[in-house]
Amino acid sequence: MKRLATVLAGLGLVLAIAPPALSGAAADTADTSLPINPATQLEMHTRVDCQLATKQCTFSTAANLLTNGNVTGFPEDLWGRQSTTLRSSDRLSYFETDINGGYFTKRFKSGGSVVLTTLYYADGPPEKYTINGTITPVDWATGLPKTDGDVIVCAHVQVVYTGVNITSPDTCAQTTFS
Repeated sequence: MKRLATVLAGLGLVLAIAPPALSGAAADTADTSLPINPATQLEMHTRVDCQLATKQCTFSTAANLLTNGNVTGFPEDLWGRQSTTLRSSDRLSYFETDINGGYFTKRFKSGGSVVLTTLYYADGPPEKYTINGTITPVDWATGLPKTDGDVIVCAHVQVVYTGVNITSPDTCAQTTFS
């Protein structure tokens, strides 16, 4: 009986420290901020979430100002340009993409990567400066969904308004279908 209790206790310890079961999804977020002045920062956010069940990833990028600890949009005389790159380190992947938001967005494909260039004009709430979309990684050789590579979303934004002309650093989120 004592031996059974020892085995069960050891099994409980193994289960307690074992990694959790894979859920079929993985996500990553990244945020950067760059001071404009002592009270205001330019923020850039990226997120990517890959779902094995759908063989797709959703992504989002957002730019905003953080003024005295509050998230705000941009002033009325804003001109901004955001570049978003969707890519994989797997050279056999190419991405089919759909996007929402970013009224003035152009999509450029080059090899396996996709570059989205978005122009922003005038003021608005933070939601105005957000892009959402889906990515379907596809295998170059077979044309079938490719879920064994990584997905990387990088974005930066240049904003110009009275007294300010600044570009955020690249903000990159990276994940896999795990």
